[in-house]
Amino acid sequence: MRDISWLMKRPVAHRGFHDMNKARWENTLSAFEAAAERGYAIECDVHLTLDDEVVVFHDNDLRRLTGTEGYVWQRTAAEFGALRVGGTADHVPTLGELLSLVRGRVPLVIELKGIPGKDAGLVAKVAAALRNYKGEVAIMSFDHWLIREFPTQASGIPAGLTAWGDKPHEIEAHFSMLANGISFVSYSVVHLPNPFVTFVRDRLAMPVITWTVRDQPMVDKTFAEADQMTFEGFEPALVS
Repeated sequence: MRDISWLMKRPVAHRGFHDMNKARWENTLSAFEAAAERGYAIECDVHLTLDDEVVVFHDNDLRRLTGTEGYVWQRTAAEFGALRVGGTADHVPTLGELLSLVRGRVPLVIELKGIPGKDAGLVAKVAAALRNYKGEVAIMSFDHWLIREFPTQASGIPAGLTAWGDKPHEIEAHFSMLANGISFVSYSVVHLPNPFVTFVRDRLAMPVITWTVRDQPMVDKTFAEADQMTFEGFEPALVS
């Protein structure tokens, strides 16, 4: 299995080190710079635009983050560059802008957001952007149809499953993803412990990070049941 021990070494800032969208908003260059300055790894979300570029943005629709109507797949990368996030000076960045900003200073964990019928080529585009990147980076997704593309479209990039749930049918679906070459798991902290996470850690020695940790009980649960946390809303020490 590919060595991704770096994933466990430092807390992962959820959508960058934002301030819960008061002045420094999620998935912005300001939030990513704040995380890098503090030495945190960075988690972010990416979507495919109308013109097949990759932008760093969480939601499928634009209203919550930009105050405008429409969906992410209806806008070009240039149009995203003109949109301001939360009324701040920050625009919606491209993946290329994020990579240029971070420059390998801290690890990146990139979550690919799928939209059925609107995401063809997303995995390949992300892989192309990362091909010459000099830094520790991994990709992951909730979306099983994207994960199935990872071995062929993003070969050589550490890849993971983002997951939640503790019902038998949910756990069964997660086990099915092990056939796609994943090398880590990002799991909802509120659904730990569970048989899937126990299996991948104990039997496969696969790293597990949690999301999204917001208080000390969640920190304690993370390090009882997993290896590292994806956090927001506080400033953890740079130790496990």
